[in-house]
Amino acid sequence: MTLTTLILLAFVAIEHIYFLILEMFMWTKPKGIKAFGLKSRQFAEETKVLAANQGLYNGFLAAGLIFSMIENDIRVAVFFLICVTIAGIYGAFSTKQIKVFYVQAIPAIIALIFCFIPS
Repeated sequence: MTLTTLILLAFVAIEHIYFLILEMFMWTKPKGIKAFGLKSRQFAEETKVLAANQGLYNGFLAAGLIFSMIENDIRVAVFFLICVTIAGIYGAFSTKQIKVFYVQAIPAIIALIFCFIPS
């Protein structure tokens, strides 16, 4: 993998670690409520278990990307980048917030493109 590809993979992985932190530990805090545009603290409390589960999945995506970097395995990177892209597309569609696509899917798509550029 090229240095540029590794940097892009690291960026996407760091994003997903940040999502994990927001969803698992900050969902009911002002920063989490604001980041996800939640309607109230009560709603955040009622949905925190679902958010924590979602955060865990984001952690798995980050772990897969980090594993691909450690193993220098482009196939693993491509698999997890496709997963991130699909999650970003679905997230934008299901929440009707295009921002999800830009924040989650676009960086993964860019990294995916760089996976196929020869070194």
